[in-house]
Amino acid sequence: MSAEDFTLGAKAREDVGKGASRRLRRLEGGVPAIVYGGDKDPQNITVEHKELIKHLEQEAFYSHIITLNIDKASENVILKDLQRHPAKEQILHVDFLRIDPSKKLTLNVPLHFINEASSPGVKLGGGLVSHSMTQIEVSCLPKDIPEFIEVDLGEAEVGTVIHISDIKLPEGVESIALQHGSDHDLPVAAINKPKGSAADDEEEEASAPPEEE
Repeated sequence: MSAEDFTLGAKAREDVGKGASRRLRRLEGGVPAIVYGGDKDPQNITVEHKELIKHLEQEAFYSHIITLNIDKASENVILKDLQRHPAKEQILHVDFLRIDPSKKLTLNVPLHFINEASSPGVKLGGGLVSHSMTQIEVSCLPKDIPEFIEVDLGEAEVGTVIHISDIKLPEGVESIALQHGSDHDLPVAAINKPKGSAADDEEEEASAPPEEE
């Protein structure tokens, strides 16, 4: 987990509906949101847009336990869903999920790719790194939520494909995809040979039809 502590102020919201949400965004600088999960009923709330945007600039906020202060009450939650305006830097709606310290939860965690430039495939082979995923869906207890997961390409050669099963997950963290079997062991990254390389030329010559005399 990150050492960062995230606290977000909120207010209970009684006025719901599209019209009320538009007024809230336009006149009060607020963002309509909902808190759900656990043994409590879902609750409609409002968070301040300016404060939310500031937190969203930090990657850890997306996969970290958040202390949500709703009026005089406090909830421990994670960010579950975020709706953005298609053209403006504006958040339209937020979903927060209550967490239980004793129950596993499912969330997406960012992937950090390390040692790309120093890998044999790039440094010696001139290969190009291709990322198939930028985050991975995992299951873990709230105390084990990682801020990010590293994917080490330090020993990858040209032609190497890194799959989900190749990632070293932190203790207590499991891949959701791998729980469904080996057919879901999808590629995460690969080092492809550069276009126009000698190997490409040889393959093209070998596959080309013979020239007519």
